[in-house]
Amino acid sequence: MDPGRRATPRLWQPDWLVLREMARVLRDLLADPSLELRGARVLDFGCGTRPYEAWFAAAGARYRGADIDGGHEVRISADGRLDCADAEYDGVASFQVLEHVWDIGAYLGEARRALRPEGWLLLSTHGSWLYHPHPADYRRWTAEGLRREVESRGFRLVRMEPVVGPLAWTTIFRSLGMAHALKPLPLVGPSLAGLAAALLNARAWIEERITPRAITAVNACTYIALFRRA
Repeated sequence: MDPGRRATPRLWQPDWLVLREMARVLRDLLADPSLELRGARVLDFGCGTRPYEAWFAAAGARYRGADIDGGHEVRISADGRLDCADAEYDGVASFQVLEHVWDIGAYLGEARRALRPEGWLLLSTHGSWLYHPHPADYRRWTAEGLRREVESRGFRLVRMEPVVGPLAWTTIFRSLGMAHALKPLPLVGPSLAGLAAALLNARAWIEERITPRAITAVNACTYIALFRRA
């Protein structure tokens, strides 16, 4: 699930609210002057189709991508090692990658190695979401678990933002289920799925507005976190 895959998610997408809120939070974090993005060397570690490249380029960063499928500026070896020098980057981005990584210690270790002292790691990953292998899917986190997991690998948390609380994400799950059931229907399936998604997204939007922030903070669909290399 990548908010960068579409600049403006549509109301008839089952996961519209999550994509919308993730994009809002990520754009807010990328506007943080403490990241000093203009001229910064940024590595997108697990870049996929590079949906965030334009966001970093617009901020003046020097973006480089790395992924296991190759075809990017930085190669990842079979053992997960990045083909880059120590302390080569000012920032590492990791968006919706961590749940797909089996050896988290090796992954975060490489992210830390690639960062200069006090360099930043900006990541997003799921608190609660459906199984989605790419090519595998291993974990979900609590806010506390994610913080401790990453900090134990040589980082310190600067800021964590929860995205979409439990009232809304349970409705979004129902929307995804309805889309799966309705889309295959002949002729009317896609239209019915879009209508159902729009109605359930409206409900989820209301539910998100009435959910206390304290509840969402520890029961989020997704967590977006900024860390510094310790």
